Amino acid sequence: MKIREIRCAGLRGATPEGGWSKELRPDDCVHTLVAVHTEEGAVGLGSVFTSEALVRAALAVLEPLCLGENALEPERVSEKLHQHTFWLGRGGSITHAISGIDIALWDLLGQAVGQPVGRLLGGRYRERVQPYASLLMDEPGRLQDALLAVKAQGFRAFKIGWGPFGRRSAKLDREMVAAARKAVGTESRLMVDAGGSDAYWSNGYKWALNTARMLADYDVHWFEEALVPDALEDFVRLREHSPVPISGGEVLTRRQSFQPWIERRAFDIIQPDVTKVGGLSEELRIARAAEDHGIRFIPHGWNTAVGLAADLHLASAIPGTDLVEYLTGSPFIDEITIGGWKLDDDGMLPVPSGPGLGVMLNTDVLNRYTGGARLIEP
Repeated sequence: MKIREIRCAGLRGATPEGGWSKELRPDDCVHTLVAVHTEEGAVGLGSVFTSEALVRAALAVLEPLCLGENALEPERVSEKLHQHTFWLGRGGSITHAISGIDIALWDLLGQAVGQPVGRLLGGRYRERVQPYASLLMDEPGRLQDALLAVKAQGFRAFKIGWGPFGRRSAKLDREMVAAARKAVGTESRLMVDAGGSDAYWSNGYKWALNTARMLADYDVHWFEEALVPDALEDFVRLREHSPVPISGGEVLTRRQSFQPWIERRAFDIIQPDVTKVGGLSEELRIARAAEDHGIRFIPHGWNTAVGLAADLHLASAIPGTDLVEYLTGSPFIDEITIGGWKLDDDGMLPVPSGPGLGVMLNTDVLNRYTGGARLIEP
């Protein structure tokens, strides 16, 4: 099965807020879908967490390296792309675009052999995974209302983050976390994301440690991105002294970038993003390295439905991965695939059981959010 063409289409018109200091607008493009077309007519789907303009520029470099390649060898083809683009800089837009290609190749392999991707990644340890609802921080009353509405949808795990957290006062931080715990109840898992990768994040180690101690009062399951993304030494110290687990890693790309963080045990929980890190091939290697060092792997997923499907398959194939991120209220997750997603009575999501990623795009909805881009048509 030979690669004939690679297409991409950016999603616009319903981009959710990110909590960033320079906030996203609905027509901003930060998610781009990728489709790998083969000479036999099969199409594989991938997703990239970056803008369409950057993906298109990267594909101008990557597509010539892919044409005529065997679409059933995702790890080899993706490694070829990494090896032949080192002079453009490892990481960044090139690696992000390779992520989408790699996911699409795994989708094609699964379709060809009639098996779900999770089984091809080594086997399925579970048939369903608990999604945690990912919401932005807000004033305590509004945050509580938002969480109650999401809880009514059936979610049993929640992550709150960004917004005013860590940006105004310790008093407000505590009030927001207290309101969140009251809303979700003691039986639900609650996580907190400081958003330390935001522009000009100014809080350091002492703030993070004091905040971690506050979060312990509310039985917070983990504390995410408490420091700027490159503060390796401070993360090591924070993980050693924090009473709650420390997580991070969403901005790192390729396994080489994760190696020192894993070896130094800077995180209790490591969170690579499959749509940025290099795809399923790269993330699987990171997950296994983390597992060997006693670090939990929970994928980051501020995502699309295609990226969520990839995360579910990854979670099914890693023994200790029992959660995936679910960006609530995003049409790019809830609407673009046929059938959408449905929580079961236990607040769990089934891992797709069909061949490949096990999802099909709703072309009518896709046209609405891509301006009619020709992504999957022959």
